[in-house]
Amino acid sequence: MTASGVLPDSAIRAMLADGAISAATAPLDEQVQPASLDLRLGAVAIRVRASFLAGGGASVAERLQLFEMHRIDLTEGAVLEKGCVYVVPLQERLKLPVEISAVANAKSSTGRLDLLTRTITDGGAEFDRIPAGYEGPLYAEICPRSFSVLAREGQRLNQVRFRHGQAQLNDADLRALHASEPLVNGTPTIDQGLGFSVDLKPSGGSLVGYRAKPHTALIDLDRVGGHDPADYWEEVHATDARIILDPGAFYILVSREAVTIPPDYAAEMSPYLAMVGEFRVHYAGFFDPGFGHASAGGQGARGVLEVRCHEAPFVLEHGQVVGRLVYERMAARPERLYGAGLSSNYQGQGLKLSKHFKA
Repeated sequence: MTASGVLPDSAIRAMLADGAISAATAPLDEQVQPASLDLRLGAVAIRVRASFLAGGGASVAERLQLFEMHRIDLTEGAVLEKGCVYVVPLQERLKLPVEISAVANAKSSTGRLDLLTRTITDGGAEFDRIPAGYEGPLYAEICPRSFSVLAREGQRLNQVRFRHGQAQLNDADLRALHASEPLVNGTPTIDQGLGFSVDLKPSGGSLVGYRAKPHTALIDLDRVGGHDPADYWEEVHATDARIILDPGAFYILVSREAVTIPPDYAAEMSPYLAMVGEFRVHYAGFFDPGFGHASAGGQGARGVLEVRCHEAPFVLEHGQVVGRLVYERMAARPERLYGAGLSSNYQGQGLKLSKHFKA
């Protein structure tokens, strides 16, 4: 019997072999991450009038009949325009066992481009949440918010993680884990997860982040390291350990804490409290086992924060708690850890833009 927890890479490969996960084209080995599976875009993007959920008793295909505007061929690449909403059928589909549920999330590089990407399913009443026993197709809802992007069939913008039973650590479990193996440098803030704060007092210089420029060229999602940051981002400097966030603007900042994910655990970034200010810290991406961990070549790694201000300008100050990491047990240790023998772009990271930009 499968132990409770997040399923590791070996279990995901077994699901691919036995048909619990199937795909229109043969899966790639690099899709399988230590605790998740990358999902691939299909051949068409469907421009829709608005974001939607299928809801109980309805399929995504039925809902598309109400909201579809036109279709775009992705086989040779096509531009997804800033501010528009698209639905893309994914190449993977699921036939989950009754005891296995799933949760999806945008990949880290996707979130750092402010490229809102969420998974929707037939009958789904929530984004990114897939109930135990689900059988059916998967779709990505994509809304570029800061930059138009050049997308192609087969690109991997989001990923899915599978769970058996209860995996989340409560605060007592988290304190015990930190006592045995420090999860963060310094004294932890533990409240429904491990709290993390924003760093606005860098050890050298005054650069604390980046703000997306409002009018830029598009970003080719296949061009890794091929875009000049100055064409897309303004530097954000702080001389008094605070910055003022502008309404509607998108920022890349970094956590003050260096965090660690031990090999037998995974984590997910979650918002802290809606009441702490007029801003939202996005939570794109999972934290895989081994992230920032010494066994995988890490010495702690900062969390990159994707921040958007809402209705009013807001003063963000150094050390303000802005989010939390929710830790989960793995059902078994992965065969490969993040940063150990994998193409891991953000192991040991500090303040860093997505992999699409020149260093």
